[in-house]
Amino acid sequence: MDLVLNAADYHLLTPYVYPSAWPEDDPFRQLLSLFVITNLGALVLYLLFGTLSYYFIFDHELKKHPQFLENQVQREITYAVQSLPWISVPTVALFFAEVRGYSKLYDNIEDSPYGWSGVILSMLSFLFFTDMGIYWIHRFLHHRLFYKRFHKPHHLWKIATPFASHAFHPVDGFMQSLPYHVYPFLFPLHKVTYLGLYIFVNVWTISIHDGDYRVPKILRHIINGAAHHTDHHLYFDYNYGQYFTLWDKIGGSYKSPSSFENKGPHDYLRKLREK
Repeated sequence: MDLVLNAADYHLLTPYVYPSAWPEDDPFRQLLSLFVITNLGALVLYLLFGTLSYYFIFDHELKKHPQFLENQVQREITYAVQSLPWISVPTVALFFAEVRGYSKLYDNIEDSPYGWSGVILSMLSFLFFTDMGIYWIHRFLHHRLFYKRFHKPHHLWKIATPFASHAFHPVDGFMQSLPYHVYPFLFPLHKVTYLGLYIFVNVWTISIHDGDYRVPKILRHIINGAAHHTDHHLYFDYNYGQYFTLWDKIGGSYKSPSSFENKGPHDYLRKLREK
């Protein structure tokens, strides 16, 4: 995150927002800047990619499904926009630790012990590490002691749209993002790679809520896509994973998506039309 902060300081904050006498490395200034940048960045990613997905990928026929709520899109957006600032508070604390040099993020490819191969390996390990972490955190949030208070709001959306992707209770939203932020404190990771992965995970989160169930047949039971996550919203106890089905299969919570068996939401609508 220091790359974004440095760019903001250089192009905007130092000459136009903060007094020149306020040092760029002042902790309070960094915290304040990170809070604004994190909130603006999250809002732009959510609204930009959510809108693109909603208008160009999401099948609007799904809005005719009986479990699609009245004014659902507006409610999803409102809930997400209200939650994001609260989610950003602990997130900013972790970004601040990164900026102050406590993580294992590095600037140059030469700093990787294995060069470019190390960068590629770190991308793969990031995906597998965060997939594992999110699986267990997500499953933990389904425990009866925590579900009703923290995770149930996200399950209001049985037939989700891309805008449901970030419509979490703040505690739920931060907990499920925690593996992304923990990884660079445990393992070396290139800073630009981390920034790219951060954008990717936000776009992926939107994509698994977009109602587009098309996946190459060979990957249907490997990649955790929108079909799997739709069944998670519909049937509750299945498909907790984020990118892959591996941990669901290990944890006994894997369910073959109903849409792959002609029993999904589109099939339900088709049967209603045929009656």
